[in-house]
Parts: sequence; C-alpha cells; structure tokens
Amino acid sequence: MTTLKTAVILGIFASTAALGSATSIYVTPDDGFETNIIAALEKKHVPLDIVTDQTQADYILTATGVHIHKESGAGKIARCMFAYCAGIEDSGDVSVQLVDTHTKTVVWAYSVAKQRAAKNRQSMAEAIAKHMKSEFVSSW
Repeated sequence: MTTLKTAVILGIFASTAALGSATSIYVTPDDGFETNIIAALEKKHVPLDIVTDQTQADYILTATGVHIHKESGAGKIARCMFAYCAGIEDSGDVSVQLVDTHTKTVVWAYSVAKQRAAKNRQSMAEAIAKHMKSEFVSSW
C-alpha cells in the first residue's frame, strides 16, 4: 500500500514538474504574419510559451510567407459569364514548419489555403494554431 501511495505522489510530482517547464516557441518574422500566428496561438490556447529570443526557444515556427492570388476584374467577369461565380474571390495560402532547436529536425508542418485570403490572414493563422494544438501538442 505504501508503494502505491509513493508511486501516486511521484506521478503527481512529475506531472506538476512537467507543467512547470512549459515548452517555448519562437515565431520567425514574416511581413507581419507572425503577429497573426501569435494571436492565434493565444486565442486557441495552445500550451506553449512564446519567446522573443530565438536562442531561448525549444521550437522555431517558420512560415513560407502568405501568397495572395488575386483574380482580375476581367477574369471574374469572364468566369461568371462562361462558368459560375462561386469561388471567384482572391485566395491565399501559407505553409509553416516547426523545427526542434535541439535536434534541428522538422517535427511538424502544415499548409493552409483560404478564399478571400487578403481579408483572412487571421483565419489562416487560426487554422495553423488549431492544427498545431490537435496534431503536434496533443502528441506529447
């Protein structure tokens, strides 16, 4: 019985110690998109400490840059006349990769594409945070 109590106490202590040593992440600058990602990580409650010094990070998140694909006015008109008007908004995409600073290996990567991307940079960032939380962080 004493061994069981000791194991439970040690398990609780180990869990508490693990929570106390949070994993840190540095988000590389990317034409302002890093602010969208940081806000999304906070909004989605991703359990990572965001640091501003790359040397203090356990992981580095790097984005490829948001690529906006603009549909011209003439192109929109032509598509509506000869095809259909659905999906003629501007679109955009971005890819990210998460690198472990100790092993220098890519541990997670994600790509997202959204319609009306010029207006939805935050939506793309939130998709990244959501998937990071569910696919990467939950695997710890």
